[in-house]
Amino acid sequence: MTQKLLQPKILLLVGMMGVGKTSVGRLLARKLKLPFLDSDKEIERMTGFSISDLFARYGEAEFRLGEEKVMERLLHGGPCVLSSGGGAFLSAKTRKLSKETAVSVWLKAGAEVISGRTQGRTHRPLVPSADNQQVIERLLKECYPLYAEADLTIESYNEHPSKTVVRLLRALEQNEIISPYVSPRVRNK
Repeated sequence: MTQKLLQPKILLLVGMMGVGKTSVGRLLARKLKLPFLDSDKEIERMTGFSISDLFARYGEAEFRLGEEKVMERLLHGGPCVLSSGGGAFLSAKTRKLSKETAVSVWLKAGAEVISGRTQGRTHRPLVPSADNQQVIERLLKECYPLYAEADLTIESYNEHPSKTVVRLLRALEQNEIISPYVSPRVRNK
């Protein structure tokens, strides 16, 4: 039997870049038979620019205002799995709205995991592609207290995203956000 949401809420994945929000989100959406949305992809689709280009063109402050508007629209949508940009949950307005419309899940990873996953990538506007460890550690200190306001926290280790999804499904089930898993082999007698 497929697990399903017990309330018509959005499952909002938050956390730093490189923690696996998109990979985990896609797998989770498939498991729960829900639509998958990515706020960064939605911003890029709407503007015609990459996130890096938007940062370069308008600066971080202006980008964050636009991101906040996109998150507001997405959080007023129907049930889905929503992967947010790394800075989206830092907005007080977004955090407040998510309390009303979503179950927020912080995918938490250490600096080493994030550094390994973002090293050499040029599409991460806040982290230089070379020697990013120090920048990541600074961002973690700034962001972790706000991410900690999420409804659930799931560790994201250096492993296949499917393992993170298993832990996440268990946590969602234990918190009565999704229905319990019933094996198709178990039959009522």
